[in-house]
Amino acid sequence: MQRDDRPIGVFDSGVGGLCVLQALRRLLPAEDLVYFADQAHFPYGPRDAAEVRALSLAAVQALLAERAKLIVVACNTASSAALSELRARFSLPIVGIEPAVKPACALTRLGRVGVLATDGTVQGEKLQQLIARVAGGVEVVTAPAPGLVELVERGELTGPAAEAAVRAAVGPLRDAGVDVVALGCTHFAFLRPLVQRVLGEGVTVLEPAEAVARQAARLLDQHGLRAACARAGAVRYRSSAGDEVIAAAVARLLGAAQAAV
Repeated sequence: MQRDDRPIGVFDSGVGGLCVLQALRRLLPAEDLVYFADQAHFPYGPRDAAEVRALSLAAVQALLAERAKLIVVACNTASSAALSELRARFSLPIVGIEPAVKPACALTRLGRVGVLATDGTVQGEKLQQLIARVAGGVEVVTAPAPGLVELVERGELTGPAAEAAVRAAVGPLRDAGVDVVALGCTHFAFLRPLVQRVLGEGVTVLEPAEAVARQAARLLDQHGLRAACARAGAVRYRSSAGDEVIAAAVARLLGAAQAAV
């Protein structure tokens, strides 16, 4: 069987997509991965949709220059604003990401779920369309969470500032009495333990990285793009702000050994 050892490309405005990268590494250990962080234009959340589309097109071009065979858009804002155009413009498989609203609605016992996301995702049409499509009779409460992505970029996952920001962000969801919360930004995955602690054990917190990795695996098989099994995949990190910037961020979040992979 023919094998394709070109890398899978993953991009985000910053380090949030590293949670997806980790899920891909666990599920597809033979695959090479290249991660592109558009840190020169971070964050995407406050930008208008047209600008996010343009930045996403540039990110895909950067990954194509790295010979990517499949692209994972590991950013909810970029997926919401640009996924349709990316798929129309490029012939390779492209995987997007969306908040886990459908699983949340399936899990709720109280009929009320929450979505914690950036302003761009909360205000975007894609999230409203998703809710209309999958929620059924479940009430979905959305809450924008300004400031959380910046905390993760700085590696501040614990401490008084992080806890205060998370408490403020999840307050409307807690007040609404939701029992399941879907994290609508990949950055928030790194704050999941803190979000869970603030919300309490009675609330389930979901994030979609593993589901995205499974979809990438399905597309690799569908298009005959799997790498050779008897190999260990490598990871490369790239950033529009300079590769040393993403290397430092990876070291903060994942450890120095991961940054040197």
